[in-house]
Amino acid sequence: MPTPQAPAFWSPRIAALEPYVPGEQPRIAGLVKLNTNENPYPPSPRVQDAIAEAAESGLERYPDPESVALREAIAERHGLSIDQVFVGNGSDEVLAHAFFAFFQQGAPLLLPDITYSFYRVYARLYGIDCELQPVDEGLRIDVDALAARARRGCAGIVVANPNAPTGVGLPLARIEALLDACPDRVVLVDEAYVDFGGESALPLIARHPNLLVVQTFSKSRSLAGLRVGFACGQAPLVEGLNRVKNSFNSYPLGRPASAGAIAALADEAWFAKARDAVVDTREGLVLQLEDLGFEVLPSQANFVFARHPDHDGAALAAALRERAVLVRHFAQPRIAQFLRITVGSRAQCGALVAALGAIVGA
Repeated sequence: MPTPQAPAFWSPRIAALEPYVPGEQPRIAGLVKLNTNENPYPPSPRVQDAIAEAAESGLERYPDPESVALREAIAERHGLSIDQVFVGNGSDEVLAHAFFAFFQQGAPLLLPDITYSFYRVYARLYGIDCELQPVDEGLRIDVDALAARARRGCAGIVVANPNAPTGVGLPLARIEALLDACPDRVVLVDEAYVDFGGESALPLIARHPNLLVVQTFSKSRSLAGLRVGFACGQAPLVEGLNRVKNSFNSYPLGRPASAGAIAALADEAWFAKARDAVVDTREGLVLQLEDLGFEVLPSQANFVFARHPDHDGAALAAALRERAVLVRHFAQPRIAQFLRITVGSRAQCGALVAALGAIVGA
């Protein structure tokens, strides 16, 4: 009897999945890597010291399953109590737990049609129906349309603010409109890029029991390699996340990751200097791209979203790759002509602009 192929062993839901495709991580000599929104600057030197100290002893023992020290540090930084903070292996794991904990409600989950594509992957994994609300002509989240739909019933709302891959942000008043329209379901605000110019919804937690804010140390804290993310909300929401975590992986964060994240939070001056450098470089990059004829959306993130009226987006991405410059292209309706370009160092952005100038003939 022939041996069945691997897919024959999969459960039907797994066979039907279309997994998320992460940004390419190639090994190319002299690569200018501007495709995965990593910070071009290293973390605080205190991070390296804290990781080394954590690795010197205790790795033979399990870490604290409650990550108390890190949660206390996050709570203190944001004026919250420890029971309002949840941590996990990067914000993607935190998001996955939140989808499982809050959105299996027998009604559709509401999402913008242009947003972080992992949301729909989580929904398919957990059997959650999604209803997509089109962003407007400026690729801004249509809050009024989302709110109107939410009032008719839903499993919840998920928005990224600033949005990905556009970089366009919403003011707090618009987030509050979503919270008011959906009082009986969770509104999840994914703030992976908020430190680069967005307006955080964390101050709204005290008066909105349905608000869950998710952030990450990967971007503004330069710790993508450690995988530390967190969520903040009123205590019952955090308890819901903990119920999922403790049914899945009760020791999510290792000692080095926790120690590094705590050290990163403690060095506010280093954080501010690196963040400001990214923002300053972004503003200069926007002007240079516009000089080359690109249309650039207003960004509050560490990337820009741009298209050229005379050049195909996929062709531009391919031509840049031939010049060892990597950006992100999404073959998706409405945004197929755009490139998402990470704000790198000044030298990296200079190399990008020079390559684009040669390609578009400017």
